Amino acid sequence: MTLKALTLRNFRFELDADGICLLVWDMPGRSMNVLNEEVIGELEAVVDAVAKDAAVKGCVVTSGKESFSAGADLTVLETLGRTLETMTKTEGREKAMETFFERSRHSSLVYRKLETCGKPFACAINGVALGGGFELALACHYRVMADSDKVRVGLPEIKVGLFPGGGGTQRIARLMQTGDALQMLFKGDQIRPSAAKAMNLVHEVSPVAEVVTKAKAWILGGGKPIAPWDDKAFRLPSGKVYSPTGMMVWPPANAIYRRETMDNYPAAKAILHCVYEGLQLPMDLALKVESRYFAQILRSPVAAAMIRSLFVSMGEINKGARRPKNVPPSQIRKVGVIGAGFMGAGIAYISAKAGLDVVLLDKDQASADKGREHTNQLMTSQIMKGRATGAERDTLLARIKPSADYNDLAGCDLVIEAVFEDREVKAEATRKAQAVLGPETIFASNTSTLPITSLAEVADRPQDFIGLHFFSPVDRMMLVEIIMGQKTGDRALAVALDFVRLLKKTPIVVNDARGFFANRCVGSYIREGHLMLMEGVPPAMIENVAKMAGMPVGPLALNDEVALDLAWKVLQATKKDLGAQAIDPAQEDLLQAMVVKGGRLGRKNGKGFYDYPEKQPKRLWSGLAALQPKQLDPDDLDVAILKSRLLVVQALEAARTMEEGVVTDPREADVGSILGFGFAPFTGGALSYIDFMGVARFVALCEKLAKACGPRFAPSEALRKMAEKGETFYGRFDTRKAA
Repeated sequence: MTLKALTLRNFRFELDADGICLLVWDMPGRSMNVLNEEVIGELEAVVDAVAKDAAVKGCVVTSGKESFSAGADLTVLETLGRTLETMTKTEGREKAMETFFERSRHSSLVYRKLETCGKPFACAINGVALGGGFELALACHYRVMADSDKVRVGLPEIKVGLFPGGGGTQRIARLMQTGDALQMLFKGDQIRPSAAKAMNLVHEVSPVAEVVTKAKAWILGGGKPIAPWDDKAFRLPSGKVYSPTGMMVWPPANAIYRRETMDNYPAAKAILHCVYEGLQLPMDLALKVESRYFAQILRSPVAAAMIRSLFVSMGEINKGARRPKNVPPSQIRKVGVIGAGFMGAGIAYISAKAGLDVVLLDKDQASADKGREHTNQLMTSQIMKGRATGAERDTLLARIKPSADYNDLAGCDLVIEAVFEDREVKAEATRKAQAVLGPETIFASNTSTLPITSLAEVADRPQDFIGLHFFSPVDRMMLVEIIMGQKTGDRALAVALDFVRLLKKTPIVVNDARGFFANRCVGSYIREGHLMLMEGVPPAMIENVAKMAGMPVGPLALNDEVALDLAWKVLQATKKDLGAQAIDPAQEDLLQAMVVKGGRLGRKNGKGFYDYPEKQPKRLWSGLAALQPKQLDPDDLDVAILKSRLLVVQALEAARTMEEGVVTDPREADVGSILGFGFAPFTGGALSYIDFMGVARFVALCEKLAKACGPRFAPSEALRKMAEKGETFYGRFDTRKAA
C-alpha cells in the first residue's frame, strides 16, 4: 500500500516536492498525544508504506500539539492486565500469556521495524517527549530537539513502577556510558535540550520554528537509515560487559541499586537485568529480553499499585474529581497571605510563581519584607543552578507586596491565614481581615492541628471558611490538604481546589478532625519509632528498618524535621483534651527527657534524636542509649516484624480515617499518603497496601502484632467485617462511578 492510500485518524501527513513525508502526530480530542494500540497500529502502517513507496525518500515525525508525547496511555496497560485475567480463565494461562506478551511488545516491534526499514526517519521534537514517545524518537535515525525551556525528553516510567519497554533500556545503554545510562533510567528525570545534546540523546538542538526544517535537511543531505548499533563498526560506549571497564561498572551499580531501592522496586531490578543482559546480545535479541522483563513487570502488584495511585488516581484528582460540579470556574487573580513566616512566605512564593498578585502581610513592615526576601533567596538559588533568570526573579518579586496594613487585603479573591498555630492569634487575624474583605472573598486557614470548624466560629461567613494545609517546605511538597469545616460550602471548596490546581499541586479533600489525615498517619509512624526506642531497639536499626520498609526517612529523623517540641505540645494537648489513656506513657517519658529536660528540639536547634554539627553530616545522638530502659540485641530482633510495624501502624490509621469519614475517597488516601508523608510508594499508598495484601491477611497481621506489641495494632470491627466479606477499600468505596 502506498502512503497516499492510507487512512489515518491519529496522524496526518504531507509529501513535499523533495519526496520527504512529514508525519504529524495529532490525536483528535486530546490535549496531548499518547501511545495506545490504535496509534501503534497506524504508525506501523505508515512505516510499511514509507518503506515500500518509491516516491518517498524519508520521513520526518513531529507533533501537531505543543508537546510531542506524554508516553503510553497507562489506563490501557491497566486494561491489558484485566484482559490477561479474563483470557486465563477462558483460554488457559499459556495462551493468555502468549497473547499478553505479544501485545505488550507491539510498540517495541514497530519501533524496530521503523529503525530497520531502509528509509531514513528523523524526529522533530517540538515539545515534551516522555516515555514511549521518546522511545519512538530514539528509534528514529536522527533527532532534532527544540531549544526551549518548555521542552524536555525523558523516560520516567520508573516513577510509576514500570521501566521503558519500547527499546529504551537498549538504545540508551548504547548511546552513552553504562553508568550514565543506568542513572538516567533509574532516576526517570526530564532532561533539558542542552543536556540532552551533551548526553548524545539528540543530534541537534535548534529554535522551535526550525526543527522540522533541520530534520528534513538531514534527510536531504544523505542521512543514512542505519542506527549506530546496526553498523558493523559499532562499539559499546563502555566496552564489553565482561571487560576490565565493565567490571568497574556492574558491582557498584548493583550496590547502588540495593542502597537506593532496598529491593522494593522490581522495575529497577529489571532495568539492571535488561541492560546487563542486553549489552551482551545483538539488538533484536536484546529487545526481546527487554520485552520479556517488561511483560513480567507489567503483571507485578507493585506496577499495578503504583500505576493506579500515581498515574490514574493522581490524574483524576488533579483534574478535579472532587470539585463541586454546580460551581462555575473561579477567577483567582489576587491572594492575601497573613503571616510572613516560613510557611506564609512559601505560600506567597508559589502563588506568585503561578502568576497571581500577592499581598504578604505581617505585624510590621520589616517582618513582611523578610517574608518577601524568601522568594528572592529561592529564585537566586534557581538562577545559580541555571534554572531561572534574573528577569524571572524580578517578575516574581514585583507580584508580592509586603505589608503591615490589613487594608491592603481589599480586593483579594482568596486570603490564607498562616500565622502562629495558636487559636487566639488566628482568631485575631481572621477578625482584622474580615473587616476589609468583600463578600465574595474566600478565607482559608493554613493549619496542621487546629479544627477548622472551631476556627470558623469567629468568621462572619463560615460557609466561605476552609482549611488549606500546606506541607513544609511549601515550594517542594506537592500535597495540599483541603479541610472542610462543618459549615464550609461548595463555593469555598471549589475556589480552594481551583487555587491548588493553579499552584500545580495535588489536593486531597478531608473532613474536619483532630490531625486531619496526614498528621494522624505521620503521628502514628513517629510514635512507633519512639516506642521501638523505649523497647530497646537500637536507634540505627529503627532508622534503617524504616528505609528498608520503603519510607524516605526514619521516624526519628522525621521527628527532628517537624520539631520535637511540637510533638511534645501535641502530646500534652491530646492528654488534656482526651485524657491520659489517649497517649502512651513511654512516648511521654521519652519526649519529656528529650525536650523538657534535655532541651533537644530537633534540627531547628541543632540537636534532637540526631546531632547536627556545622558543615558535617548529621549523626544519631550518642546519648539515646542512656534513655532506653534496656537495650535489645539486634541479632535477636525480627527485621520483618519491625518493618511491618512501621507500615501497618500507618495503614491502620488511614483505614480509621476512612471509617470515620475524615477521608471519603480511597484515591485521596493513597495519593495523600505517598505525597504527604512518603508512605512506601511501591505499595501504591496506605490503603492499597491493605488491598493488595488482602484485607483478611492484613487483619491477621494486625492481630499478630497486637498480641506481640499492644492493642494499638488491633484491627477495627469494620476491617474484620471487610475481611469476612472479601471486600477491598477500592471496591467498598467506589467513587469513580460518581466522579
